[in-house]
Amino acid sequence: MKKKMLLTAAAILLAAGTVCAAEFDFVNSGSIKNSNLKKISSPVPAAVAVGRTETPRAAAKKMAEWTVMVFLNGKNNLEKSALRDVNEMEMAGSTDKVNIVVELGRMAGYDSSDGDWTGVRRYLIQKDEDPDKIVSPVVQDLGAVDMGDYKTAIDFGRWAKKKYPARKYMFIFWNHGTGWVKAAGLYNSKGISYDDETNNHINTLQMAEVMKSIGGINVLASDACLMQMAEVGFELRNNVPLIVGSEEIEAGDGYTYDVLLGGLINNPSMKAEELAKLAVDSYSDHYDQKGGGYTHSFINSRAMPQFMNLVNAFIAEVMKADDGEAAKYARDNALKFDYAENKDLYDFVSLLVSRSGSQSVKTRGQALMDYITGKLIGYNRSKDEPGNYWSPARELSRAKGIAVYVPNRSVPYSYLEMQWAKKTKWPDFVKWIASKDPPPPGFRP
Repeated sequence: MKKKMLLTAAAILLAAGTVCAAEFDFVNSGSIKNSNLKKISSPVPAAVAVGRTETPRAAAKKMAEWTVMVFLNGKNNLEKSALRDVNEMEMAGSTDKVNIVVELGRMAGYDSSDGDWTGVRRYLIQKDEDPDKIVSPVVQDLGAVDMGDYKTAIDFGRWAKKKYPARKYMFIFWNHGTGWVKAAGLYNSKGISYDDETNNHINTLQMAEVMKSIGGINVLASDACLMQMAEVGFELRNNVPLIVGSEEIEAGDGYTYDVLLGGLINNPSMKAEELAKLAVDSYSDHYDQKGGGYTHSFINSRAMPQFMNLVNAFIAEVMKADDGEAAKYARDNALKFDYAENKDLYDFVSLLVSRSGSQSVKTRGQALMDYITGKLIGYNRSKDEPGNYWSPARELSRAKGIAVYVPNRSVPYSYLEMQWAKKTKWPDFVKWIASKDPPPPGFRP
């Protein structure tokens, strides 16, 4: 789904790292790939013996404007894409004003290029034009680390902030993503950063803990599928102000890091909102050129409290008006994504309002839609998917920047763990809509 997927520095400062892997091969089979292949270690270059540290450049002489941290979990079927993306980053390279720091994980069984090493390494990315070989020096070799463990991501973020301080910080989760999903066969999948070696991943609640524990992150981006959901954004609302992501799956290329990071390097004084917008534009422009459909947006977390109030007010009015038929129509016909129970929230409300006979429902619904496009979503781009042999054409241009979980039944118990379920009436609303469905054939109460 998602896309593309050591010289060391004072032994005393060695920090823990990250790893991860696992999920679906969305391009080929759509099935999860839980690799149990035995890990085959390749020798670490002499200059990068595990536990030793040599920095490619001594600590920055002055604080940078930005440090971009990429938690790049290639420990799954995205490994080849992971290497390609690091090479894209090297086309930009760190400067005295922009630090590009990567924690890269690899495993045996997927890709054997560029030394075929396995494990997890940390890099300070330096400029290079070779598209096939990573030449940036390894700052740390961490060996076997679980990149599906949220504590690994916390260690990386804290280490990067301490070693490469800056005025502003961007953190990127790179891997497969599932937004919020509770589905059989996905080992309780609901999150990001799947590690095929450990069959572990970072769930929605843990993502919030990562941001809280690292602290001071200005922009969070998910270079992964399906992460721009109300459930995810609401969980993160108090921990990071701007959240970049896609409602739909990301195609194989994912982010174009040479464009994204090159734009930042050309304008290192840009504000957080400008970098979030650049992330949306660089992604969208790439797929415009390729002729494919896409969704991408950034959420203003500070708008979440009023968003919650408007959602609750809308739900209350729909249920008060007993607008069950309109709600069922919206549930069944709203723009859906690769997981059919993920719907664009704006489109869902729009369809419900269009079918409602209640003026109060229409008023509350319009207020919610206006807020989504006016305050909550800082910037949104989407384009219709023309379709191909494997998938039909879809009107992705209807996407307005945030998806929500709308199953044809009650939400699972684990859904209730999230702040979205605790603070909004959404679980009751989903159950209420399902109660309006006719009983299945042969059902006896």
